[in-house]
Amino acid sequence: MTEQDSKIVPASSRAARKAAVGVDDVDEAILQAREAAAKAGFDMDRTPSTEEEADRVAREHWGLASFAYRLEGLESAVAATTVEEELNDIPGVQAAVVYSTGMAWISAEDHVLPAQIQEVLEKHNLDSWLTDSSLRRRASRLEIEETRRRMRRHASDHRRAWAAAESRKRRDRNKVEMDRFRRQNPFDSTEGLHTARQLITRMRLIVAVVLGLPVVVLQLVSAWQFDYWQWVCLALATPVATWCAWPFHRAFFGGLRRGQSALDGASSVAILLAYLYSACTLIFTSAGNVGWHSHQVLFAGVWSAQDIKGAVFFDVACGGTILLLFGRLLSRRTALRSKSILSVLTVPAAKEVTVVRKTRKSKTEKKDIPIAEIRTGDDIIIHTGMMVPSDGEIISGKSLVDMGPVGGMHRTFEVSVGDRIFAGARNHGGTLKMRVHATGSSTRLAAMHRWVRGSALDETRLTQLTNRTASLLVPWAFVLAAVDFIAWLAITKSVDAAMATALSLLAVVAPVALALSAPLALRLGLWRAATAGALLRDTSTIHKLAEVDAIVFNRVGTLTDGPMHVIGVTPVKGENPDLILRVAGALSLESNHAVSQALVRADREARDSGAGGEGIPHWLDVGEVKITKDGTFEGMAELPIEGEMRHVKARLWRPHDLGEIRDPRLATAALNGGSPVIVSWKGKDRGVINLADSFKDDAPAAIDQLEDMQMETYMLSRDIYPVARRTANALGISTVLAGIAPNRKAATVRGVHAMGVRVAMVGDSDVLGALRVADVGILMTSSNRIDPSAAEVADVVMQREDVSALPELVNLVRHIRNTTDWNVWLSWTYNAVGATLAVVGVLNPLLATVFMLLSSTLIESRSARILHRNYARGTLRQTHSWQGWVERRREIRELRKQEKQRAEAISLARAEAADEEYEQSQR
Repeated sequence: MTEQDSKIVPASSRAARKAAVGVDDVDEAILQAREAAAKAGFDMDRTPSTEEEADRVAREHWGLASFAYRLEGLESAVAATTVEEELNDIPGVQAAVVYSTGMAWISAEDHVLPAQIQEVLEKHNLDSWLTDSSLRRRASRLEIEETRRRMRRHASDHRRAWAAAESRKRRDRNKVEMDRFRRQNPFDSTEGLHTARQLITRMRLIVAVVLGLPVVVLQLVSAWQFDYWQWVCLALATPVATWCAWPFHRAFFGGLRRGQSALDGASSVAILLAYLYSACTLIFTSAGNVGWHSHQVLFAGVWSAQDIKGAVFFDVACGGTILLLFGRLLSRRTALRSKSILSVLTVPAAKEVTVVRKTRKSKTEKKDIPIAEIRTGDDIIIHTGMMVPSDGEIISGKSLVDMGPVGGMHRTFEVSVGDRIFAGARNHGGTLKMRVHATGSSTRLAAMHRWVRGSALDETRLTQLTNRTASLLVPWAFVLAAVDFIAWLAITKSVDAAMATALSLLAVVAPVALALSAPLALRLGLWRAATAGALLRDTSTIHKLAEVDAIVFNRVGTLTDGPMHVIGVTPVKGENPDLILRVAGALSLESNHAVSQALVRADREARDSGAGGEGIPHWLDVGEVKITKDGTFEGMAELPIEGEMRHVKARLWRPHDLGEIRDPRLATAALNGGSPVIVSWKGKDRGVINLADSFKDDAPAAIDQLEDMQMETYMLSRDIYPVARRTANALGISTVLAGIAPNRKAATVRGVHAMGVRVAMVGDSDVLGALRVADVGILMTSSNRIDPSAAEVADVVMQREDVSALPELVNLVRHIRNTTDWNVWLSWTYNAVGATLAVVGVLNPLLATVFMLLSSTLIESRSARILHRNYARGTLRQTHSWQGWVERRREIRELRKQEKQRAEAISLARAEAADEEYEQSQR
């Protein structure tokens, strides 16, 4: 036996086992076998499964072939030892035979075949077979070896294939990352049409003013012109027309290289033409002579006069550059503010926060940690003025909190223990202690940011479209300028007049104003709506909501405030009202509808108070409860009937109309007030439960405002018509859609739309189908109960619970649409009128530049008004149009007239009182 074998089975142990054969001491042989197995690495104190042990041996002897044989016919431990010794005599084999389990554990080198081992086992008349795990390992090993041989034969091919596969993976991974980056950071492919904002600096403006303003003054005031003043103007205008105007030239030539037209391309060409033409005039004409003076010309066509010879346009080159730089610097501030305006949801948060955690010794300690290390369940301290970093619940303290983007900007509420606050809120009062419920991307603020991202993408697409449309104006301006130059040259024979009118045409066109006309107003409108607690899905929602002329309210969840409550139970003759309430509560126990929760709450209160006595069970067993399509609850209930408990079929349903209620007493009770629900069992109506809820305080005023906006209001209700009509009359709603089951609400909204009106549906997550089919679906719920799945369906998510937010939103979107339409109309009208004036020669080139900048300023100022209007006023005429201004002036005059009349009446009354007092004193 080899030295390695002796390590497995010591010689002394083998001798002892041979001696034991003569004595036939089986116990001692088993003990020695266990010792040998332990030395071989087998733990005999536990009995692992065959599969586990085989896997363990395979792991410990990696590089060897492991076999596990089941042996049948092994008579004794001594026989097991004999077989083990012969197996170990095979070169490259380590074996251990365990008599108690009838297993042979073998580790062999790769060159040892299973047939050699099988031959030794058959020699001892043992039936053996490999275990399943051994067969699997051997098959895997053979497969791996075959694969390795195949790979060695084709190593280079495999390396190339592997490299290609890795390259594809990298490309796919990079593509996914790039797509994600583009979604999160939408790239405007038309951004290159605008002049690079980082190149428009104050230094360029200062240099342009210092060098260019004297040129403009000298050319306009001929009395100040001295000898060689024109050459001084050329020297001063050179850096202004080149370095100072370089941002506009760069955008123009960059657009040519890409086959596009920069929006400031016409202005760039006008500056270059004015400078080059003036320089050539000085060099090649008498305008460069000593003592030459320029002419003061207001209209470009005057240059064609016979007494005017020579024209330089350094004032156009320098003045145009100064005005463009100044205007674009102001526009850059507005553009930067508007482009980052949607970051209203990205609030600045503190870098660190104080957290209260327990130590290992169950002691609490406070420590400052980074925001990124906040975990769900942590207790954090919110100090005064601090921004809330996570969603959570107040567990200590009381304070005033600005709810931030989640609850509507600048809306302050008092919060205390048990109230929920969200990331982005700001603490304006005392210190609060909050338990974290969600962090990072799981917060409500992050979800809103992802939802609003679609609005930003849509706005970017709109901006690209308007930029491309506006850029088409530049090549048309070049064509018109060329035609204008040729026409004026042919008619007047004056190159100066032709150049002046062409420069006026190039300077007056305003593609930037056209590019800003729609996107800027829409972008600011989205921001204003978000700060008011209304999230719009995209810019198309603005136009759709502005055109809505009918608004449908789901009564529950939008017009009501607070939980519903039971106001009365009316049984039929002979029935117990407490049993009726108990059955209703048991059937609706698993529902989260407002009516169901009110029934369960009333049943619990009645049960806790001991109502019903001993004749009614404290708990009712109800099974097989199901809800039908029309909202009826059905189930098998165990009820006390005729002195014994019986299983009967019970129903909880709401009538569509009074005709469904057969009992006159129940029909009368259904009309008494509140929302009626009927409890039935054994096919007979047993009683009516009336429920009521309070309406929001601002609902009637909000409905009146919507009616003043020429919007027809509808109320969608499950109640019967008399009850629903009574509620609608109290609120001032025009039309009632009563008795509508939950599964019919979407069809009802379609029916309203089929009448030829554009419908906005207002509801909570219980009417998602109706929100989906409406022209505009408005999800109206508190920020605490926003359902992400419902938000995906809605076009507008209202985070305010007050109904007055709806007329404000409608007024806002109508204002945005009106502003957008007027901006587009003004932009096109200005360009048409300006080009016409330039062509006929009544527009000075420098004055044309001023008009061009004023057009952009007008568009920006009109769009900026969206941020400052008070949309709580009921109609668009009261907030926007000139008719509204006239109406407001009339209202002010009427108010002043009433105040004057009131003051006169008071003075007259006082005078009469004084006269009476005087007369009494005389008596």
